[in-house]
Amino acid sequence: MKTERILGHIRQKIHLTDEEGAIVSQSFKFRTYLKGQYIIQERDVSRYQTFILSGKVRTFYLDNKGNEHIIAFGIEDWWVGDICSFATQTPAEFNTQCLEKTTVAQISFQDMEQLYRDVPKMERYVRIIIQAAYGSMSKRIVRNHSMSAKERYLLFTQTYPEIVQRVPQYMIASYLGITKEFLSHIRKQIAEERKN
Repeated sequence: MKTERILGHIRQKIHLTDEEGAIVSQSFKFRTYLKGQYIIQERDVSRYQTFILSGKVRTFYLDNKGNEHIIAFGIEDWWVGDICSFATQTPAEFNTQCLEKTTVAQISFQDMEQLYRDVPKMERYVRIIIQAAYGSMSKRIVRNHSMSAKERYLLFTQTYPEIVQRVPQYMIASYLGITKEFLSHIRKQIAEERKN
């Protein structure tokens, strides 16, 4: 079942023969993390690319004052982690922490490189995933500069309703770059507007 889940995701992007699917399946290892455990911590080298089978995570960094800034959430069928650390095998700048019991499929750097040699079309799959992630990140940067906090919150709730239901409001505030008090004000304002 675990193998079928990740193969299903990959096959949405590229065609794999049964033989290629078997090679891909053998390249992944499965692990379950408990709530609060870290998949990767800053300053550690990211040894694995991680695909969420069940559960949810947050990726964040700490500023010089020790304040947390959430840059991403991750739920089922999402890849998570510090891609730059993984690609360059250098220390990570971000932390990825489980917000609940989370089961993942992981592939090591060495196994990924071998997989590219054994199933070359997997490089195309990874390119598609990275391009999508880059596109999302670019849009987020533009929105942070061009939209109000209220507009960003409304867009977030429309785009990721399942995340809104599954993570605390203070984490959503951190992701949006606002205080939890300001988010509370925005939510009250929206509720009042919907009444009228």
